[in-house]
Amino acid sequence: MTRNAAPTRFATAQHRLDGLLNRHPGRDEVLREIVAILHEEVDAYNWVGIYLVEEDELVLHNFLGRPTPHQRIPLGEGICGSAITENDTIIVNDVKNDARYLACSLETASEIVVPVRVGTRPVAEIDIDSDEADAFNQEDRTFLEGIAQRLSIYFADVMETQPGGMKSPFS
Repeated sequence: MTRNAAPTRFATAQHRLDGLLNRHPGRDEVLREIVAILHEEVDAYNWVGIYLVEEDELVLHNFLGRPTPHQRIPLGEGICGSAITENDTIIVNDVKNDARYLACSLETASEIVVPVRVGTRPVAEIDIDSDEADAFNQEDRTFLEGIAQRLSIYFADVMETQPGGMKSPFS
């Protein structure tokens, strides 16, 4: 995480995330813990998941929240697949009015998806749903992109030290 002024509502989550990432745990542990911290510490984050890019699809690594039928999402489909192919954060303030939305829960009202990149190549993404309309703003984007940036450095280290690393269609 960067040290620039984090909004107060993210302070505890950021502190916990800093501690986690500074320990350099294994990949699965860091992904599970990031999801848990975000889900526990930010009230509006009702569903939190991390998808990994594998070949031509996103594969759900882990999540907290209501069950989802979307364990695998083809790249370019839905908001999640679009965030990867566009290689940019997507905020949808009203999912019911976005044709890309792949319905997971009737309660979901808004969503933010933040790609995690190694260099310019997307390798994963943070996906968060909220039951509140307009739940996400520039503060959420800045906070989550900071996490993605820190996580991308972690993925780059893992890719350099493990034969084969992670595979992405953007290599």
